[in-house]
Amino acid sequence: MIASTERLTYSRIFRFWSPLATTWLLMAAEGPLLAALIARMEAPVPNLAAFGVAYAFALVAEAPVIMLMSAATALCRDAESYRRLRNFTLLLSGGVTLLLGTLVIPTVFDRICVQWIGLPLEIAEPTWQALLWLLPWPGAIGLRRFYQGVLIADGRTRRVTVGTLARVSSMAVSGFTLAAVGVLPGAAAGGLALAVGVVAEMLVARRLTRPSIKRLLRLSGEGEPLDFRGITRFYLPLAMTPFIALSVQPVVTFFLGRGRFPLESLAVLPVLYGLTFIFRALGLSYQEAAIALVGRKLEHRREGGRFALVLGLFCVATLALIALTPLADLWLRGISGLEPDLADFARLPLMLMCLLPGMTVWITWQRSLLVLAKRTTPVSTATAVEALAILVLLALFIPWLDWPGITIAALALTVGRMLGIFYLMPHCRRLAEVPVST
Repeated sequence: MIASTERLTYSRIFRFWSPLATTWLLMAAEGPLLAALIARMEAPVPNLAAFGVAYAFALVAEAPVIMLMSAATALCRDAESYRRLRNFTLLLSGGVTLLLGTLVIPTVFDRICVQWIGLPLEIAEPTWQALLWLLPWPGAIGLRRFYQGVLIADGRTRRVTVGTLARVSSMAVSGFTLAAVGVLPGAAAGGLALAVGVVAEMLVARRLTRPSIKRLLRLSGEGEPLDFRGITRFYLPLAMTPFIALSVQPVVTFFLGRGRFPLESLAVLPVLYGLTFIFRALGLSYQEAAIALVGRKLEHRREGGRFALVLGLFCVATLALIALTPLADLWLRGISGLEPDLADFARLPLMLMCLLPGMTVWITWQRSLLVLAKRTTPVSTATAVEALAILVLLALFIPWLDWPGITIAALALTVGRMLGIFYLMPHCRRLAEVPVST
């Protein structure tokens, strides 16, 4: 974090934020890369669909630990706060690993995925195999996000990028090797490659954090640090935010399986998520940068907000340039490896999702202000509003509209995100009127 008397310029924000943006872009490349590999392996359509379903469940399992990066950035200020949040992280990471382990128990998996969600049998088996290989994923994510938050709080954002480079390179080598050897089906190969990458990143992040940890251990806090109850009270709404948001993905999967063109919709879903995530990642990466730079009393709020506005407009314009031009075919067919019919099928929902990256920048900016103010409850409530809107729209329109399921889902995701932003607007306006606690 910077002093309140220092000037926060656009160039300074960019230098601090750009390594984090690079990190998120590298992670965003994982989905399209693995989807492209799976699309070129045996039985691409069911394996693409299975990988998308397994990835959605893995994201739900890791949801409670995703905000540990924001928590560490905001709270790790001295030795005691570091130790207490580290212990909290270890407990939480172990819990989410057990959560995913419960899902891969065959009887539990059959009950949830086959009987309740209604996955076709040709997708259910490769989905289970992919989830089995993804078991290390959520726990490793929790630990590496904690360490990365420590690095960000210490201003060492470039080291975050180094760890992610290790992740992506390990994942790519594993993915290409598994695709060449062919010992696993496409969905299982994708799950194993993701697990290898994230474990490698966690180990590298732990090594790179040593100087920052040594500095923290030499510092003594000015006041009483948050105890376990205080950390839980601060973090629980943050944990619920990605949990609610990521739970939307299995809900979307559920409705796509009951809409028009179910197999095609499920097959293009990971491709569309992968492409739009590249641009949404730029907004997601700004949250921790804003927490570190805006100041504990929001003294640099105006400069940070203007930067967020420029970033959001850039993300929307760039994705629209791809979706509305022949670049869409280049991505969907050339890079993602979709057959021509599937590529044509995916173009309209891609166009409908063009506003999502800009809205992601907007809502992450709102969240960063509320995290700094230690008012985390509205953050999770806004996400619940968004998820409820998506659920209602899917439930209303999937059975009645004669549209492909993926098209209805794209509209629902866009409308839901906008409603979440509207909910947070008055809460963010009130921050300017009431002093922020430190």
